[in-house]
Amino acid sequence: EIFGPVLVMIPYDDEAQGIDIANDTPYGLAAYVASGDPARARRVAARLRAGSVRINGGQVDLSMPFGGYRASGNGRENGAHGLAEYLEVKAVTV
Repeated sequence: EIFGPVLVMIPYDDEAQGIDIANDTPYGLAAYVASGDPARARRVAARLRAGSVRINGGQVDLSMPFGGYRASGNGRENGAHGLAEYLEVKAVTV
């Protein structure tokens, strides 16, 4: 997994093939979608297997959970999901 600014451009024939290419990796830390069609961008983002997806350079908020999928996955940081990583659920009855 490369941690640095890298731009890879791979041609694809249709949206489904583009998504398949993007998901064809053991990693899934982050993905980015650039599109002039907001509905299409959200549809593509929903199908990408990544811990975070930014559309058209969307802003990052510190309350957003951060962490990847698959080989990039090591739990979540930030937000309610990050806090949950430090908690253990217990039921107590009297």
